[in-house]
Amino acid sequence: MDYRVHASFFGNDMDYLATRLDLVKPSPTLAIGKLAAELRAAGQNIIGLANGEPDFDTPEHIRLAAKQAIDRGETRYTAVDGTPELKRAIIDKFSRDNGIEYTDRQVTVGTGGKQIVFNALLATLSAGDEVIIPAPYWVSYPDMVLLAEGKPVTVACPQSFKLSASQLRAAITQRTKWVIINSPGNPSGACYSANELRELADVLLEFPDVLVMTDDIYEHIRYGASPHATIAAVEPRLKARTLTVNGVSKAYAMTGWRIGFAGGPQALISAIATIQSQSTSNPCSVAQAAAVAALNGPRDFIAGWNAIFKARRDLCLAAFNATDGLYCTVPQGAFYLFPSCRALFGRQTPNGSVIENDGDVARFLLEEAKVAVVPGSAFGLDGFFRISFATSNERLAAACAQIQKAFARLR
Repeated sequence: MDYRVHASFFGNDMDYLATRLDLVKPSPTLAIGKLAAELRAAGQNIIGLANGEPDFDTPEHIRLAAKQAIDRGETRYTAVDGTPELKRAIIDKFSRDNGIEYTDRQVTVGTGGKQIVFNALLATLSAGDEVIIPAPYWVSYPDMVLLAEGKPVTVACPQSFKLSASQLRAAITQRTKWVIINSPGNPSGACYSANELRELADVLLEFPDVLVMTDDIYEHIRYGASPHATIAAVEPRLKARTLTVNGVSKAYAMTGWRIGFAGGPQALISAIATIQSQSTSNPCSVAQAAAVAALNGPRDFIAGWNAIFKARRDLCLAAFNATDGLYCTVPQGAFYLFPSCRALFGRQTPNGSVIENDGDVARFLLEEAKVAVVPGSAFGLDGFFRISFATSNERLAAACAQIQKAFARLR
């Protein structure tokens, strides 16, 4: 008998796949990036503004630390949730930068911040538990909640892109397990001030069973004068039920190294490690050595990178706010713009089709302007689109000019 697997063995409807996959969708940002790459491979000159990663090289001292780790033979398994050296660097980072004190049993390392967020949700959510997610949100939050059998409760925040205390109080129910806060935010670049976090904390203190997850991955990419604030430092009474998530991917241009970390209550950190032990096991040993160098080493380059990002932000911001049909607020962090495009709804394209939603806007820009952006609906807020300005001034200037020209053709 031939035991080789044929498609017909499973049928045409792929009914062998788990039903949980019906609840989630592939990352929209990765899907847009893939489509742009396919069009580029077909010979079209597509400017991709969809992917969220710095265009700078990982600093030399971090790359050198990785090479030295290889030469020392540090290429074997490590502790599941991080080497002692990296845990010490993380503990020192939280103390130095955030004023939060953790022990080695209260910090964990994963293969990117994304894995830590997913592991934390998987470790804590039972079927039907609710997670409050302010919109716009990072695209993966709701789908990770669904995969963990939870229920995402999105709260639209179209004005400031930040959750208010009154919105938080109204969203909390007896089933609420988590509130997720992302600052600086993806896709908006909005930053919560210490006072705004204090107002949220005052509400959370009324609900002692609600956990708090704060995603600070863009902590060091900021343009305002006010320092980064994180809720476990603003209100120490929340520390015992707050998971503070961070990583080296954005600030240190280490997206491909896949190192994220978090500090939180020991029981939760232990549960995260247990899940990780049965999935990926330890993060890459060489990448961990590089992360030690990143967290312990010089950071003067970050100010220079932020100055470049700010100039790029201002270039695109001026162009968008001078474009009929667009309006964009000024982001104070991260490297994204999230302009409103609602004023374009109802307009006709040159081929006679009508722009009805932000998906139509993104499609029109890809086809007519040859610029790849992500529709705001992917982030839970219709009527917007996101661009990443983590690319060269020349490409951004060309993209803005092509966007303006394309929108000018709408009737």
